Amino acid sequence: MLLWLPVLFVAVTVAQVLVLRFIDPPTSAFMLARQAEAWGEGDWGYRVAYDWRDLDRIAPDLPMSMIAAEDQDFANHNGFDLAAIEKALDNNARGRHVRGASTISQQVAKNLFLWQGRSWVRKGLEAWYTMLIEALWPKRRILEVYVNIAEFGDGIYGAQAAARSYWRKDASRLTANEAARLAVVLPAPRRYSAVRPGPYVQRRAAWTQRQVRQLGGKAYLDGLD
Repeated sequence: MLLWLPVLFVAVTVAQVLVLRFIDPPTSAFMLARQAEAWGEGDWGYRVAYDWRDLDRIAPDLPMSMIAAEDQDFANHNGFDLAAIEKALDNNARGRHVRGASTISQQVAKNLFLWQGRSWVRKGLEAWYTMLIEALWPKRRILEVYVNIAEFGDGIYGAQAAARSYWRKDASRLTANEAARLAVVLPAPRRYSAVRPGPYVQRRAAWTQRQVRQLGGKAYLDGLD
């Protein structure tokens, strides 16, 4: 029986990823964990905000801002940005605090299937799911899922929920500046605010908008497979 466990693990995880290539995820591991956390604190009325929108119904500036802010080599890598990882390791060894080297594909794997925290087991599973996602999903699908499950504030997941919660509008009507602000709070969405941006968010958002223009804007998205 133990010999069959690796085969079962591969079969189940491949099936998970393959199904979600075609079916929009109704929730994610991170959403479920946040809901459980609220209930564990006695907040029985708490509900996460999540409302799926297809990529073509979201303002192009948002996915482009997320690429510009987090993973500018998204179209070219196979799930892992080795140069960014090497740079992050070097900076960590020097005691410098820098943004992580996780790609959008890794973020999707972690948010969708795993749990928060740091351990070799979780990192190993993240790498495995990342490889499956890159092998079984086109880049546009990876980006579409990420834009919908990323946490943009406490309990606010995805472009539509963020647009409604912060600006009372549809995700298709987000401005370039609003999109950039949403993208730059992603490393710490409960610490930084997209709707009341401080100096860091304003400065980073302006930089992100410039990067979006340099990457080619919507033309970049149209070139994704």
